[in-house]
Amino acid sequence: MNSPELFEIIGRFGIALGLGLLVGLQRERTDSRLAGFRTFPLVTLLGALCGLLAERYGGWVVAGGFGGVALVIIGGNLPLLRAGQERPGVTTEVTMLVMYSLGAYLVKGSAPLAIASCGAVVVLLHLKPQLHSLASRIGDRDFTAIVQFALISLVILPVLPNRTFGPYAVLNPFKIWLMVVLIVGISLGGYVAYKLIGVRAGAWANGILGGLISSTATTVSVARSSKETPGRPGLAAFVILLASAIVFLRVGILLGATAPSFLTSALLPIGLMFVTLAALGWVNLGGGATVGAAVPLQSNPSELKPALLFGLLFAVVLLAVAAANDRFGARGLYFAAAISGLTDMDAITLSVAHLVNAGDIDGARGWRVILVAALSNLAFKAATVAVLGDRALLRRIGLGFGTAAALGLGLLAFGPH
Repeated sequence: MNSPELFEIIGRFGIALGLGLLVGLQRERTDSRLAGFRTFPLVTLLGALCGLLAERYGGWVVAGGFGGVALVIIGGNLPLLRAGQERPGVTTEVTMLVMYSLGAYLVKGSAPLAIASCGAVVVLLHLKPQLHSLASRIGDRDFTAIVQFALISLVILPVLPNRTFGPYAVLNPFKIWLMVVLIVGISLGGYVAYKLIGVRAGAWANGILGGLISSTATTVSVARSSKETPGRPGLAAFVILLASAIVFLRVGILLGATAPSFLTSALLPIGLMFVTLAALGWVNLGGGATVGAAVPLQSNPSELKPALLFGLLFAVVLLAVAAANDRFGARGLYFAAAISGLTDMDAITLSVAHLVNAGDIDGARGWRVILVAALSNLAFKAATVAVLGDRALLRRIGLGFGTAAALGLGLLAFGPH
């Protein structure tokens, strides 16, 4: 063994020792009877030693060491079993096996991955009260949402064919459903945050979560509330304007996930619209960021029926946009965007990203098409407020959306080409 290899092994053993000490310190603080500050470093070093010996004597050494640690765990619990005492859990025992395995992996595996895995172990151990509290707050409906997302992403997606069908070569079942998973994942993240915050939260939470889940649904709910309980038009306008601003943040996330190069050219106009709407919302709030407001009741975004409907909508918009671009050029694209953007921004955003990735349109035209859809979306929400909300809210939303629309039209006319 030459000097560089020796120093490499010494370094790996040092990492194993440090990781074992970190986990052992955490377990020591919980008064773990089975293993603590000294035992965990020894277990991790044993794993590293067995991993090193396995290079010469075979993998059975690692398996034997694993079995030995398991026997030590059983022996450590025998007195409790003989006394008829019940163990409150097996977290420490499982952690010992995990740390032994990390030690064995460290010899030839990726050190950053081992360190990250150990970090995850420490976080899971340390956040025991918070995780138990979270689990107790998840009801049957919320658990159903998680299971349905697993069905959408882990069961349906892998079995779909990854090839194109139909005209214009844009209908790929796997890629279409992958976009469904992306959209549902973003919405589910907002839904989980909404459940953690509770039925009542501050105005900021209303706007942010509303934009993540559905800015249109939030606008409808807030507009109705403004007519039923008038007197706080500034707060209601803030929630609607912030939710509409978050739509542009959501567009940026979708473009970053599906078309990073396109995001570079679209970042300036999207960012300006986001900042403008957020600033207009702040003006309406008047600095009262802690004012309480009811979060609109949100439905589970991972239900299979809405996911199927979005997949169908995305496929239709994808095909319509490709056909409009092929037959009518820019005018057809803008018309399709204006219609599609009335109630939903996700489908048109992903469709345009597909066209830009395929080279059918350039980034400058792409962000203009998305901006037309966004302006159409603002117009629809303004009409919703006009029908469902009170006059005071309509005046504030009209001024806010009107200012944003003027900026959008200016960007369409004078923005970078």
